[in-house]
Amino acid sequence: MHMLNPHCGVERDSRGVARLTICNAGPLNILNSAVIKGVREGLEVLATERAIRALVVVGQSEKSMIGGADIKEMATLDQASAEKFITGLRDLCEAARAFPAPVIARIPGWCLGGGLEFAAACDFRIAAHDAKFAMPEVKVGIPSVIHAALLPRLIGWGRARWLIMTAATIDAPTALNWGLVDVVAPEGGLDTAVENTIASILECGPEAMRSQKALLKQWEELPLKESVNLSVGVFGEAYLTGEPQRLMQGFIDRKR
Repeated sequence: MHMLNPHCGVERDSRGVARLTICNAGPLNILNSAVIKGVREGLEVLATERAIRALVVVGQSEKSMIGGADIKEMATLDQASAEKFITGLRDLCEAARAFPAPVIARIPGWCLGGGLEFAAACDFRIAAHDAKFAMPEVKVGIPSVIHAALLPRLIGWGRARWLIMTAATIDAPTALNWGLVDVVAPEGGLDTAVENTIASILECGPEAMRSQKALLKQWEELPLKESVNLSVGVFGEAYLTGEPQRLMQGFIDRKR
């Protein structure tokens, strides 16, 4: 593993799959200001590499991808430093959301608060059979903010309210049922489930995938009519890459 900085290691393989490991953040992979900055900087470096077709985000320990934000640091904040802290976390989550290639969150163990906000900003969430999810901020005197705003879009307003306003912990099967995660792996099968998702991504055109992710991000924010009309031009631009011609011809040749 190559260390981009003390909190961010990366491995790349010949298929264009990169694996970003959040490092030196304690046994539960907790986000303090230094970890937040390190991982964000790592994501920004990798975002410039056009050879990357899929990114997997993992924690150094099997207890968590990201346990949550650092309560010990947050307990010392005032209004100004609190806004600075949460701006850093916002920028980290946005770096995942804006990453040009699909981002897979590999989620063993605990996924709480800021960890769930980061997971929500990823494209795919693959959970271990015993993963646990919660938004416990209101229990420690702060509201859930920033990318918690993605939760109603993912799981609906009622379930998002329930998670955020009761601080309830839900298990992996419930998270799957709610649409909070995409896959719950059987015991011992987390890496196989992640690999299956990677395999699906690698069957697709890399330029089409980048274009699709960018479109989805715009669809989240634009009115429906604009979303529909904007994508006409994006469809046309796909033909400039040569991918449709190559992949469609391959499809036609296989059918003969």
